[in-house]
This record gives sequence, C-alpha cells and structure tokens, in this order.
Amino acid sequence: MVAAADNFSYKISFEAAGPGLVREWTKHHAFIIPIMKIQANMKNIRLHLLLFCLLCSAPTCFAQDEESLLSLVEEKPVTDYASGSFYTTRVINGHSLENTPGGVLDVKISHRFGMLNSGAYNFFGLDQASVRIGLDYGLTDRIMVGVGRSSHNKVYDTFVKVKLLRQSTGVREMPVSVAFLSGVYLKTINWQQPERDNLFSSRLAYVHQLLVGRKFSEKTTLQLMPTLVHRNLILLKEENNDVFLLGVAARQKLTSMISLNAEYYHAFPGQLRDEFYNSLALGFDIQTGGHVFQLHFTNSTSMNEPGFLTETVGSWGRGDIHFGFNISRVFTLRAPKE
Repeated sequence: MVAAADNFSYKISFEAAGPGLVREWTKHHAFIIPIMKIQANMKNIRLHLLLFCLLCSAPTCFAQDEESLLSLVEEKPVTDYASGSFYTTRVINGHSLENTPGGVLDVKISHRFGMLNSGAYNFFGLDQASVRIGLDYGLTDRIMVGVGRSSHNKVYDTFVKVKLLRQSTGVREMPVSVAFLSGVYLKTINWQQPERDNLFSSRLAYVHQLLVGRKFSEKTTLQLMPTLVHRNLILLKEENNDVFLLGVAARQKLTSMISLNAEYYHAFPGQLRDEFYNSLALGFDIQTGGHVFQLHFTNSTSMNEPGFLTETVGSWGRGDIHFGFNISRVFTLRAPKE
C-alpha cells in the first residue's frame, strides 16, 4: 500500500511536470512490482513447508502420547502387604502380629478386676483391681519398643518387637507374617524373707517369643506363639527356670468396628507346679477412631508375660475368672516421610 501510494504521488508530480518525465520514471522503476510478487510467493512457500513439517511430525507425536497413555493404563507389578490382622498390638494379654507404626506412641491402660466368684461382698471382683500402664513406640514400621509398670507384684517391664516377615501377595509372595519379641521384667515387690541375702538378679525374668500368623480374610486371623520364659528365681526345685509354651490366638471380625478375640497358652507338662493353670482369655475389641477398647474375661491376674504365662492360679472350671479391659490411644509424634 505504501509503494502504491508513492507511485501515485510520484505519477501526479511527474504528470504535472510533463509526459516525458512520466515515461522516464516508469522505465527506471518497472522492476519494483515483480520483486513484490516474488516476496509474496516466498512467504507462501515458507507457509506450505511449515505445514508439511507439522503433518510429517504429527504421527510421531500422537504415537508418543499414545504410549504415555498406555503406560498409565497398564498396571505395574506391585507387592501388596497384609495389614490390620488385629486392631491393636495386643490380642488380649499377649502380643499380636501388629506393630505400632514408626513415629507413633501407643498409650495403654490395662485394668483387671478380681475374680467373679469372690461373691457379692467384693461386688463380684469389682472391689479388687490391678492396673498396668504402658507406652509402646514405633522406631520404624518394623521395630517397636515399649515400657510398662504393673501394680500386681509391682513389675516393671521393657521389650522390643521386630517384624521379620510380612504376609504379602504380588511380586513378592509371603504366606505368613513373622515377628520376634524379647522382654525383660523386674519384680520389685518386697522380699518375703528380707533377712536372707537376696540378689537383685533374682528379681529378673526374661521372655522370648516368636509370633507367626496369617490373615486369611478381612475378618479372620490366626496366630501361633512359641514362647520361652526364663526366671532367675523359682520357689521350689520341682519347677524349671526355663518354661516352654505354645500359644494360639485368633481374631474374628463381627462388624467393621468390633471383633471377637481369643488366646490360649499351653505350658508343656513337668515344668510348673500343679497349682498353676494355662492362661485362657476371651474378649471383644471395639475400635472408635484413635481408641481401641478391649473388654475381656480371663483366668490370669497378671498382665505381664512371666505372670500370666507361669503364675496363673485361676481355673475356668471353678469360676476363677477376671473381668478386665484395655484402652489403647495412639499419638503421632513424628510425621511419616512422604
């Protein structure tokens, strides 16, 4: 448009000057119009080349997008680990397969009343009670440590529990979960014969336990517990310092928040006096958010391993049954790594 305007102005000026000058200007500037046409043609050529390149690259781009979409759709092989075999780290008296997650503190309060057959005078055992308060902490998702104190025999306890194997499906197949528990127990009740030369080591007992279990479905879990209890001091020579037991525990969910639990420990014959019985406990777990309530019945008075495994004097057949409850409340002290 500028060139046309210039030509028009020049032409008017030259026509005013005379026809000869008009012919002379046209003769010397006739090449301007062909050059403008060539420039327009070059722009069209570049545009067509650009469109051609885009069309040639389109199949490759679409193929890459298709591959990326397919990679999202295709499932990569993974390992699925079983969880929630029990609501908490205890079945009733003893440990379950579960560990407190890493960075989580589990505060446990256990309450055990007297025997139901003690009669109305003792309000069927409610006038008598013993308590254990414990703290369990997850160092990692596989390693848990804990401490506690029981009023019965004034026992302090500490333990470590390590999850060795986890039940899983998928890339890594593992039919069971396996954990190992090791604990030390200090009995601080006054000596019955303080005039004797009583040793501090005589107050100690140790427990080592292997927990092997399988979660068969979302509702059913079965667990076995081979156990060794060592007591530094025994009352009579007819007892063994080392006591071997085999425990079995089960969980059956009744609803999404309530389960029925049972556990039984069998001490092999010839290790304990006849006045001691095997520990049996039945109870219900009730999950309410961050709390787990356990309501149970058992013939064991003690709430630490050496006590209920080797010192149970109650008999279910005679009605020597305790009612009790456990309360578990978790607190996250260290946020999990993302």
